[in-house]
Amino acid sequence: MSKGLPKRSEDYSLWYNELVKRAGLAENSGVRGCMVIKPYGYAIWEKMQRVLDDMFKKTGHSNAYFPLFIPKSMFEAEEKNAEGFAKECAVVTHYRLQNDPDNKGKLRVDPEARLEEELVVRPTSEAIIWSTYKNWIQSYRDLPLLINQWANVVRWEMRTRLFLRTAEFLWQEGHTAHATAEEAVAETVQMLNVYADFAENYLALPVVKGVKTPNERFAGALDTYCIEGLMQDGKALQAGTSHFLGQNFAQAFDVKFTNKEGKLEHVWGTSWGVSTRLMGALVMAHSDDEGLVLPPKLAPIQVVFVPIFRKDEELAQISEKVAELKQKLEAKGISVKYDDRDTERPGFKFAEWELKGVPVRVAIGPRDLENGTAEVARRDTKEKQSLQLEGLENTLENLLHDIQENIYNKALQFRQENTVKVDSYEEFKRVLDEKPGFVLAHWDGTPETEERIKEETKATIRCIALDTPEEAGVDMVTGKPSSRRVYFARAY
Repeated sequence: MSKGLPKRSEDYSLWYNELVKRAGLAENSGVRGCMVIKPYGYAIWEKMQRVLDDMFKKTGHSNAYFPLFIPKSMFEAEEKNAEGFAKECAVVTHYRLQNDPDNKGKLRVDPEARLEEELVVRPTSEAIIWSTYKNWIQSYRDLPLLINQWANVVRWEMRTRLFLRTAEFLWQEGHTAHATAEEAVAETVQMLNVYADFAENYLALPVVKGVKTPNERFAGALDTYCIEGLMQDGKALQAGTSHFLGQNFAQAFDVKFTNKEGKLEHVWGTSWGVSTRLMGALVMAHSDDEGLVLPPKLAPIQVVFVPIFRKDEELAQISEKVAELKQKLEAKGISVKYDDRDTERPGFKFAEWELKGVPVRVAIGPRDLENGTAEVARRDTKEKQSLQLEGLENTLENLLHDIQENIYNKALQFRQENTVKVDSYEEFKRVLDEKPGFVLAHWDGTPETEERIKEETKATIRCIALDTPEEAGVDMVTGKPSSRRVYFARAY
């Protein structure tokens, strides 16, 4: 616990990196572009997985697992998808090493062991999964097919940032097949809503639900739906995507079914995913200059008890009381840590648990025991109050609920304060530089205008929001007519 974290206002990027490392979430590894997710960080990811996995199962999906390697010929079958990912593919060309005759004790790739066909390390699994679905689907009775996979994927990156962009990352990818376009679109929208529900009710992150422009669409999709969140530096972060694939993959891999009338048809597809980027969103949306601020629903430790004592017998009395409270809290499904280390002073412990974002800290000393009270501090507002030990488990349960809501409301207020409507290109540029956030502006619907704005301002169209009202206007760059405003922002 050396000197404090860098300040967000001074160097947001450095603050983020240092916080991720110091709070024990992740660190850079001995492999360029790849990270090590540390136990505390992985515990948060596991909580995310559990919640999402339950949501997927409630909506009728099952988990399966498909190969990491995809033969190049299979990968290139759906051309748009292959082209979209080609530049970031890692490729396996050989299957054996041998002793290097010129360097004692070293190995080299065996030149004789070249693969007949190269294998792509999956950047996404549509190709391998759709080639499998060809064997699984014959009739309308086999549909819908609703599968999810939890896996790692590789997209070669050199400019990396922990959780936000690494060559290898963890994610889930859902891949479904349907008898009709309507059913596939309904699935795409349903999963977008599942992601939005997760973001708002667990991550405590308000999100804008929308559709991507053709320029920003997933390679091989007819439509990409997304959720976009706003981080504290005014940059947007895409927190999840759901794609309506039409029949593109079914045609590329010849996945057909006999419909109720006995006719052969191609199936309709979707795919949808969220990744460990959500960890980045969690850190950037809520944390402060003292450390992480975790929404209670995703905090590995929700309540930490710190004993304040001088003598061993004092510690014994405090420990007895804490054990009793711990049992009551755990019975309510609340995770508790008792930090009775005798190697660190209370002040050090307070700072450490603050850095790690534990929602509630309870300090108990001998005088508290006599008075039947405890000092309770909440992480989100840093408020402290003296509360009765009697019924403390109920008080803390309610407090955790309040903290979850407060973290969400604070983020929502931030988004409202940093969402601006603009009508001129000059104002657009000024707002992006002076008060970054979501900018609502008219767009003429052409990729050329979108590309020009991106080149000149580094801002992209984050989405065409699903709840945006129709509103006649003119494009701020070209003056051409526009029927609604879209969300622009600089983004991660």
